[in-house]
Amino acid sequence: MPGAGHCPAMRDTDFEACHLTVRLGAIAENFRTYQRLAGPSAVAGVIKADAYGLGADFVAPALAAAGCDTFFVARLEEATALRRVLQDRATRIFLLDGAPPDAVPALIAHHITPVLNSLAEVAAWNAAAATARRSLDAAIHIDTGMNRLGLPGEELSILAGEWKTRLKNINLVLLMSHLASGDEPNSKMNDQQLSRFRTALAMLPPAPASLAASGGAFLGKPYWFDLVRPGIGLFGGAPQEGGKSMKTVAVLTGRVLQLRRIDSGQSVGYAATFRAKRPTMIATVAPGYAAGIPRTLSNKGVAFAAGKRVPFAGRVSMDMIGVDFSEVTAKVGDTVEFLGDHVTLEEVAALAGTNAYEILTGLRLPRHYTDAAS
Repeated sequence: MPGAGHCPAMRDTDFEACHLTVRLGAIAENFRTYQRLAGPSAVAGVIKADAYGLGADFVAPALAAAGCDTFFVARLEEATALRRVLQDRATRIFLLDGAPPDAVPALIAHHITPVLNSLAEVAAWNAAAATARRSLDAAIHIDTGMNRLGLPGEELSILAGEWKTRLKNINLVLLMSHLASGDEPNSKMNDQQLSRFRTALAMLPPAPASLAASGGAFLGKPYWFDLVRPGIGLFGGAPQEGGKSMKTVAVLTGRVLQLRRIDSGQSVGYAATFRAKRPTMIATVAPGYAAGIPRTLSNKGVAFAAGKRVPFAGRVSMDMIGVDFSEVTAKVGDTVEFLGDHVTLEEVAALAGTNAYEILTGLRLPRHYTDAAS
């Protein structure tokens, strides 16, 4: 299946300086992990931002083959593109951005279910259904403390008192909210939001409910309701702080471009921020920040080569990185792992001072797909 960023298999004679492998089998295994965890609640796939940077055109069919029939995306263009890939109308696609007036025709034409975030959107969608002379499916997002999207308390109260008219032409298929601290199992905010969500559900007509995403699903059965919505957990991230990662999905490797031994006191890279304290073997390795390796990993990132972890030496450049190979034996052309089984997504994110989401969505490399899970 062709898709943006997909590369065909390399020939033996080809040299690829850096390589991003996406394990579709691992994504399917992570999906099944959530099914085992939260069953009998249903499990959706959150694949916004082009499946967290890993390619929705390939990830979505892999999830569908594993049994996923419900997907969430953020942007309208993501939703319509996904509908072209997943043509089965029984597969539900939720649009988190809601239903702004200029999006309504496309939502109806492509059978996209909007997540309505305000009374204004509820009114517009209800009117669109009246014009279409048929009931239209929708979800409603209730803000329980995130203060981002969703009906705030005052709008929820209005809807609760007038839902028979305001939802007259709407088939309410989901009531949802989102945890602000679902990845922090000891956060008091989780229980507060759970309580507010239950109160909101009691105020509105009965409908399937959803609160937990990747981390929230691990908070236990009270958070599962009818549907859990993992995102980063599907793509190999640790759902909760201090917790174990899921199966590794993204593997980023580079090639050794050059090896040189430098003397004590010599520097490496721009601004000479690394100076050798002893005779040191420096490997210059692709890739660099143009491919998504954060520049903040300068002098503190790690890689894996020849069976050992090896430290970055100097600043991350646009297309290459200096790595201290003093403790390993290697040659030009050897493979170095920067993200994968030995250098985890959480570790890279922590060293870079960011989160796993930004690391994945920031990768800018041709993707190579495999059905393998490991």
